[in-house]
Amino acid sequence: MDGILAVWKPEGWTSHDVVAKVRRVLKMKRIGHTGTLDPMVTGVLPLCLGRATRVVEYVQERPKSYEAVLQLGIATDTEDITGTVIARQSPISVTEEDVRLALSQFLGEIDQVPPMFSAVKVDGKRLYELAREGKTVERKSRKVTIHQIDLIDTQLDLDQPQISFSVVCSKGTYIRTLCVDIGKALGVPATMAHLTRTMSGGITKESCLTLEQIEQLQQSGELSGHIISADEAITHLDRVTIPESFGKLALQGQKVSLSHSVEHEALTLDGQLIRLYNDQSSFLGIFQIDLNTNVFKPIKVFSA
Repeated sequence: MDGILAVWKPEGWTSHDVVAKVRRVLKMKRIGHTGTLDPMVTGVLPLCLGRATRVVEYVQERPKSYEAVLQLGIATDTEDITGTVIARQSPISVTEEDVRLALSQFLGEIDQVPPMFSAVKVDGKRLYELAREGKTVERKSRKVTIHQIDLIDTQLDLDQPQISFSVVCSKGTYIRTLCVDIGKALGVPATMAHLTRTMSGGITKESCLTLEQIEQLQQSGELSGHIISADEAITHLDRVTIPESFGKLALQGQKVSLSHSVEHEALTLDGQLIRLYNDQSSFLGIFQIDLNTNVFKPIKVFSA
């Protein structure tokens, strides 16, 4: 079984737990996920099965979207509601206008410092391992991009007001940290109270199955009808078509001249990765444009 299985991750499960469960259900080892979700987080978790594991790195590069609930008035060591409270403030007085202004400050490319409770490595050790030892180390800020951020709802009359918002962001963005930083922009401590991932790899909730559904469909022999082809998860790469005769050469891992493609006049970006197909619409693999030698170079070939 090759392709993408879109799972709706339940609360309380790690991403590794989900992979382990699906491995047992499908009785296959070659499964990889496309981006870790914390146990408290629910939502879209695409799993790459079989040969589709070869596209994991390209799926991970695509933007992801989330819906988050930010709680004002407390801060925790993990930057989410599961952590130990390290600061409190009451009463909190902010307006919806204040919130909208604060959110707007995070649109575009921003600097973000990874939280201590994260898998980022410093001197060969993961930050969460250091955090569990009670250590705090200096972390370098990283550039991430917030493509879109919108206010969904506010409950500002609570003792600890809550703000619900949606965000579309680049790989490597920590929504927990974004919540904390929004709180700082409002001048109050904040933590993430809830998070749902609503899109990953272009896959949304509508395409997802629960673990229970996956088990039932596998038992009834109907799961294969819910598998998404690997190339559907990398549609951010341009599609290029070549004749079937040259497609056979591509499947053998050979270079193919750009002149054989229907789109060759538009291929002007050296080093660009593309999805290569034959004229029967069969996916051949991920290839790279080399303008110096005027060829498509094979990067990941998907032979029949």
